[in-house]
Amino acid sequence: MSTLITISILAIVVLYLGLYKAKKALLPVTLIGLIAALGFAVSQWNTFAEPIYSGMMLFDKYAVAFSSITILSTILIFLLSNDYFERISDHVAEYYSVILFALAGIIVMVSFHNLTMLFIGIEIMSVSLYILAGIKKKDFASNEAALKYFLMGAFSTGFLLFGVALIYGATGSFDLEQIRDYVVQNPQAVSPIFYGGILLMIVGLSFKVGAAPFHFWAPDVYEGSPALITAFMSTVVKTAGFAAFLRLFIFCFTPVQSFWIPIFVTFAALSLLIGNVTAVYQQHFKRMLAYSSISHVGYMLFALISINSESDSSVFVYAAAYSVASIIAFAVLIILQRQVGNDSFDSFNGIAKKNPFLAFTLTVAMLSLAGIPLTAGFIGKLLMFNRALAGLHIYLVVFAVLNALVGIFYYFRVIVAMYFKSAERNELVVSPLFKFVLGISAIITVALGIYPDLITRLI
Repeated sequence: MSTLITISILAIVVLYLGLYKAKKALLPVTLIGLIAALGFAVSQWNTFAEPIYSGMMLFDKYAVAFSSITILSTILIFLLSNDYFERISDHVAEYYSVILFALAGIIVMVSFHNLTMLFIGIEIMSVSLYILAGIKKKDFASNEAALKYFLMGAFSTGFLLFGVALIYGATGSFDLEQIRDYVVQNPQAVSPIFYGGILLMIVGLSFKVGAAPFHFWAPDVYEGSPALITAFMSTVVKTAGFAAFLRLFIFCFTPVQSFWIPIFVTFAALSLLIGNVTAVYQQHFKRMLAYSSISHVGYMLFALISINSESDSSVFVYAAAYSVASIIAFAVLIILQRQVGNDSFDSFNGIAKKNPFLAFTLTVAMLSLAGIPLTAGFIGKLLMFNRALAGLHIYLVVFAVLNALVGIFYYFRVIVAMYFKSAERNELVVSPLFKFVLGISAIITVALGIYPDLITRLI
């Protein structure tokens, strides 16, 4: 719990720094605070975990692992934020603080032990993201993204809350252990209300992670939001959403998996098809990343389709690989938007000649997202395919492999533009902080691809 308290206090401290016009201290203080929160999380790794606050939260190895990856991703994203918010507004502290409050909600999401805390965590995160999506007050696209995200988010929250109410009506409790005991003790006599609650919670959580057919908000919101916020949404938020998804279904609903597995198989197939096929036709890098994120949701759903004790580690590895590669992609996107003015695929032409380091790191990211061997993305996909094969979903795996080939096409489109297309362009200047983030992210991507055991057995 020290992690959650540290992040919450840090958000308030950052607000006071803004009040006293200490702009130069915002980024260092934020990074130091997040490193301290990460240290508190890691220090609880080998401690005995039991529910705290009257069974409301459980900070076990699962929570520690996903809290750590979300904090690390947030640190990398904050390193990219130097001078970013200053270009938008004079009130920079508020943006730092809102991101930290969103991260606090995420910590609650990955460590909940009561459905009330799941709902509170999701709402803290969501309200913060509604604000962040519209931080460019004079930008019509940013305003549109915030409005769409708010409307669709509120709609999905209604489904989620109704599902929680139905599960409470059937079991008489919000506590995960009591819900699990209800299912285990009455596997053949589960109330129809309980199944209705599961279905509504699937709909609500699928909205949050952007799984098809509840993905319609994602491309427009990702495109309209500032690139740095989109990076946060597509990495930290998506990881937290799946962590909450998986924790709930592994802990409570495994005995009735015959009911919800066909639903997830359908959602996974639709996410793969819609995400990959639509990404092929995009002409802008940011929108391509938005649709590819939908396809990655399809792969991550494989862990729920064949749920067992290894599902959590599979999602953890995939989320880590996807987050690191996506941060590289969005870092390059921010550089291009600043210095070129757009993110069309033509803007990538000839980057390798002007800035080989930038081209190399983006190539590593694209190879990882495509699932090419010797990258973390390949290990993530391999684990997910193993999960589906363990459940004898052979046709789904074949379908996923075909969609992965489609993904290779549009990811390699960027690589081809950088190395094999020429263009007259100015030198791309990369700041030291950007170089650090790009370099360390590329090293992590390759290291996890070669030595996957570094994290595969953490949970």
